[in-house]
Amino acid sequence: MAIPAHEERAHIAAAVAAVQVAARHPALQGEAVEIVVVADACSDGTAACAAALGAHTLSLAHRNVGQARQAGAELLLARGARWLAFTDADSLVADDWIAAQLGVGAQAVCGCVWVRDWSAHGALAGRLARAFDHHYRPVDGHRHIHGANLGMTAEAYRLAGGFAPLRSSEDVALVQALEDAGVPVVFSARPRVWTSARTDPRAPGGFGVALRSMSQALVLPPAAPVGPRAV
Repeated sequence: MAIPAHEERAHIAAAVAAVQVAARHPALQGEAVEIVVVADACSDGTAACAAALGAHTLSLAHRNVGQARQAGAELLLARGARWLAFTDADSLVADDWIAAQLGVGAQAVCGCVWVRDWSAHGALAGRLARAFDHHYRPVDGHRHIHGANLGMTAEAYRLAGGFAPLRSSEDVALVQALEDAGVPVVFSARPRVWTSARTDPRAPGGFGVALRSMSQALVLPPAAPVGPRAV
């Protein structure tokens, strides 16, 4: 499984450790799970931290999450992976995450995310959490797409042509390519991932940016009602 990372020393150890626990789930019956951390334009020791925990590491200088995910996938394919799973460096996968992806019995799976801590948003934390819960429904049949909780067979990935070199929404583009290639994609709530509500998002247009926009909307004054113009 692959984790793209840009300046993520503060989070990468926890992310890798969570995947290592998921890799030992009894349902996998001892099947080997390779963990690749793709350190993209990192100067903070992200790669060294991941390597110290036993993860394979790649170092790139693209500052492009699509290229980072693609590089991780290609390394896994070269090492004979049958299933490709993707998460993010600021996310923690559930103990049964890999088993849950495989247990769906699909060629490709889109999972949901849960936010583990809203405190980065200060006084708005409670309101933002409630607004998120109101709009986001982590149920089977959802249509959420997150690079932090995505999995597919090696064959499906190849059919779709892999990740495009996009700075954001590379996950959405890949799911669209899978569907265009005739690969059935299952939107399931079974694979669980907890992600951060960070206020310094890495990808433009990603989950962090969506949360920041939602937070800003909470403090904007309501729009003035539109009525007849005074003459």
